[in-house]
Amino acid sequence: MSRLKNKVRQSVLFSSLSGLMLASSLATPAMAATAEHGPAIKPWGFDLAGRDTTLLPGNDFFDYANGQAVKAITIPPDRTSFGVFDALRDLSQKRVRDILADLAKKRIVAPQTTEQKLAVYYTSFMDEKAVEALGAKPLQDDLAAIRALKTPAEFARLIGTGQTSFQFSAFSLYIQPDAKDPTRFALALDQGGLGMPDRDYYLKPQFAAKKKAYEAYIAKMLTLIGWQDAEARAKDIVALESKLAEVHWPRVDLRDPDKTYNPFTVASLTEKAPGFDWAAWLDGAGLTVQQADAARIIVGEPSAITGQAKLLGAAPLPVLQAWLAFHLTNNSASTLSSAFVNASYDFNRKTIAGQPKLAARWKRATDATDNAMGWAIGKIYVDRYFPPESKIKMEALTTRLKAAFRVRLQNNSWMAEATKQHALVKLDHFDIQVGYPKKSRDYSDLTVTSGDVYGNAARAVAFEWRYWLAHLGKPVDRDEWDMTPQTVNAYNNPVFNEVVFPASILQPPFFDPHADDAVNYGAIGGVIGHEMTHSFDDEGRKFDENGRLSDWWTKEDAARFEKLGERLGAQYDAFEVLPGVHLNGKLTMGENIADLGGLTLALDAYHASLTGKDMPVLNGMSGDQRVFLGWAQVWRMKVREDRARQLAVIDPHSAPAARVNLPAHNIDAWYKAWNVQPDQKLYLSPDQRVKIW
Repeated sequence: MSRLKNKVRQSVLFSSLSGLMLASSLATPAMAATAEHGPAIKPWGFDLAGRDTTLLPGNDFFDYANGQAVKAITIPPDRTSFGVFDALRDLSQKRVRDILADLAKKRIVAPQTTEQKLAVYYTSFMDEKAVEALGAKPLQDDLAAIRALKTPAEFARLIGTGQTSFQFSAFSLYIQPDAKDPTRFALALDQGGLGMPDRDYYLKPQFAAKKKAYEAYIAKMLTLIGWQDAEARAKDIVALESKLAEVHWPRVDLRDPDKTYNPFTVASLTEKAPGFDWAAWLDGAGLTVQQADAARIIVGEPSAITGQAKLLGAAPLPVLQAWLAFHLTNNSASTLSSAFVNASYDFNRKTIAGQPKLAARWKRATDATDNAMGWAIGKIYVDRYFPPESKIKMEALTTRLKAAFRVRLQNNSWMAEATKQHALVKLDHFDIQVGYPKKSRDYSDLTVTSGDVYGNAARAVAFEWRYWLAHLGKPVDRDEWDMTPQTVNAYNNPVFNEVVFPASILQPPFFDPHADDAVNYGAIGGVIGHEMTHSFDDEGRKFDENGRLSDWWTKEDAARFEKLGERLGAQYDAFEVLPGVHLNGKLTMGENIADLGGLTLALDAYHASLTGKDMPVLNGMSGDQRVFLGWAQVWRMKVREDRARQLAVIDPHSAPAARVNLPAHNIDAWYKAWNVQPDQKLYLSPDQRVKIW
């Protein structure tokens, strides 16, 4: 996604992996509705026909609001889920494809301008016949470098080059603002080295079949590149990664920004994590020891880094070489011939996530080009598809949500006055950016060559790393974004104390200037409130008004907050995604707090917008009811079983039904709006309802 990959990271509205999509009643063309046709979704911004009115809202509000729409969903064969977000993502993807196709209408041999580079990148990827003819040839130079390894220093240096190529790095290294000094950049070093989604896939018996399939996949990839003793080496690689998984920190522990802020020098790394040549690794990444020490290395998981270094130092060189060869091939498979593409799809998408069919080549080409040069595409995208009035109206909405949050903070009942005043100062410093960033990116130093799909992608990786490497030693630019305008998502950046809403999410059903105000407040208002609340969730609350990781809470207030979080987490722990598969309330804590806060703020802001007037009633629905329906509608989706199991382990976001039912049943106004009674399944007595923000 960007440099903010781990602890000091965006809190996004949904995981980019989760693929939330829209029901058939909200097909993509409807999203382009114009003013003369009124709201894009009839009758007033909410699809009444998508409800299941045989149910009581108090028994299952998600199914009451969405039941018929969800039943009507047919997940496309190249998807693992289908719902609101991916319908918008489909629209964005098609728009990007149209941009690239328009740019590619002229024959270009030696691209010079950014637009020419976009065209050549895309058309080269689309030339399947040429890619097929190359087979494994593009890998040969990199494979030769792996085969030539003879010493630990050479091994460390080569995986350091993983920052600038498809070569695999056993550690995660990136550049981001220093959490305790957000005006400067630091290096962030984290655990890595696994090929499956999470440590649980190696260590827990319910994933034994996936682990066995992974071993077979490794053997297949090694066979495709002609690696000796492929099956034996596959066993060795799984054994090595299983040991790495044992020393990895669980995802829940990665959510604590205090635990994961550990400044190191190269000397202290060498002392505390022996067995690995850190200086050689940095050299491979284009860094000197002096540069690394000057920037500071913030280690996320010290014990894991120590354990990994020990394991890599003890592993036989032939095993390490096979490990690198496999990951090189796995990382670059999308740029290679169909044998590699199909093998990668079969394991990474079909076996792991349950996706029945490989996505069409134009979709893969569009995504690949977007990943490589997304900011160049974003500039064109905004000019074509994001009207200025949408930005103006969205900024007005964010102002209203911010005002609602101020009132809620002022009336907070459990926070001491000193902490409350600090929270209000943080809110005053809060920045909101909408649509697109103030500046784009210069791609003049990126070389794109016609017909060189593998090379173009590798050079794009190197370009991105060089771009961030150049930031070291320079002031942090708070106007840089971490999502392109064509990204269907939103995020909170705690070290900037800001929220960002890219252009592509500002469309129906999230935001429709022609829809009912109450629905807009429930949908995009809930999103705005969600992202704002992240600044005061269990992670975001630890950053002050300047984005600095610091403790500005009294101990008593922190204890009260944690107690409220535990109560909320217990509700999510009890939620079953599938029979026997529960949500992890600690892993999803930040998103759950943000959902509860977002929906609460949306309701408050809607009430304030009425300026004392009575709520209008539409189709027998009160304003409050329409706010809740607006929120529920954006979570209409269906997920394949394998994907649901995967997300329960790796995703910090809760399942869609939980994102609707559980926040709602903690809000008093929901009970009044829907006449929820004590004998209904979602009913909580007033003393059981959790109120945080």
